[in-house]
Amino acid sequence: MQIPLVSILTPFKNTKAFLTDCIDSVLNQTFTNWEMILVDDFSTDESYKLVKEFSKKDLRIKLFKNTNKGIIGALQLAFEHSQGSFITRMDSDDIMDVQKLEILAHNLKEHGNNHVAVGLVKYFSEDDIGDGYSKYENWLNELTKTGSNFFEIYKECVIPSPCWMIHKEDLMTSDAFNPYRYPEDYDLTFRFYEQGFSCIPCQEILHYWRDYPTRSSRTHEHYALNYFLDLKMHYFLKLDYDTSRPLVVWGAGFKGKMVAKTLVEKQIPFYWICNNPKKIGKKIYKQKMLDFTYIEQLENSQSIITVANEDAQAYIKTYMQKLNKRHMKDYFFFC
Repeated sequence: MQIPLVSILTPFKNTKAFLTDCIDSVLNQTFTNWEMILVDDFSTDESYKLVKEFSKKDLRIKLFKNTNKGIIGALQLAFEHSQGSFITRMDSDDIMDVQKLEILAHNLKEHGNNHVAVGLVKYFSEDDIGDGYSKYENWLNELTKTGSNFFEIYKECVIPSPCWMIHKEDLMTSDAFNPYRYPEDYDLTFRFYEQGFSCIPCQEILHYWRDYPTRSSRTHEHYALNYFLDLKMHYFLKLDYDTSRPLVVWGAGFKGKMVAKTLVEKQIPFYWICNNPKKIGKKIYKQKMLDFTYIEQLENSQSIITVANEDAQAYIKTYMQKLNKRHMKDYFFFC
């Protein structure tokens, strides 16, 4: 049986302090038929020099310099040079479990095309992991255990970046890393969803996320809330919004206002509901706020739920079920 070549695409920028751990975790893999394509995104430290030394010792490690500044440009360049039939990503500050490539490649080969192999993830840090990160890790891993990742795609990024592997032709069908839309990992996840791919369940922790104060997901503007909401709205309107049905926005907090503002700007009609008596009857963006029970008067509506409180979400879910509304068909949680 032919063993597939796995291409590992790894952009890096000023991560000299972590690159040795990262590359060593690849070198120690039980699966050995891989190539690691590292692209220096204009580092100003000695990251490039360090990787250069690794590439001299192991020809599977291939080094390039980015010609188009930014992580998307670096990923495009790495993908352009990839030779593998299976593609995966790696962040230069993270660590792979020793069996990561073996398990992902096995699962992908077993299930064939139109699948994404994923694995469980775990944060680690010299300091304590924040409650928000722990909740995200637990939530994401529960989805991965059952392969139901796409079922909650409008909440957060549901493909654990960079703990995935896919057939090269499927990645190309998804337009690979071509759109310049951030956050790039969440955008790619939506394009996997758009193609109708399925996630392969996994029970093993395969990837370790390093958390530290200057990590890009903490500091870069492309990971700000407005980018995430813009991305969600872009794909909801493209993939799941039915123009023949009344559209409802539930929630008048910050996220609800941002969603409503987007719809107003795009001149898309909608009803705006909430359960806050102080806001019901008032107008925001010239849109009257209605009591949430108004949804019962609307025939065959679709709803964007922007309420973040977990207890409130549980109530909304029960309420929607009583109205015979289906999650990801009739209502969509955006947080």
